[in-house]
Amino acid sequence: MDEPGRHHLLLTSDGHPVQHGWWSREETARSKFSRWIGEYSSMPALRVLLTDEETATVLTTWPTES
Repeated sequence: MDEPGRHHLLLTSDGHPVQHGWWSREETARSKFSRWIGEYSSMPALRVLLTDEETATVLTTWPTES
């Protein structure tokens, strides 16, 4: 079985995980990030988080934290 990619995308609604995925290529993960916002933005208290699991770095979030 293949290892998951290093870029992890997590979508939560009202603080509960709804969907997640891993991609090796950051470009693919960022494309999914944008797509998920468009597809799921009507969910209550939506949050989308993209992290690099190898460096433990948050790459981007939506909505953007102030």
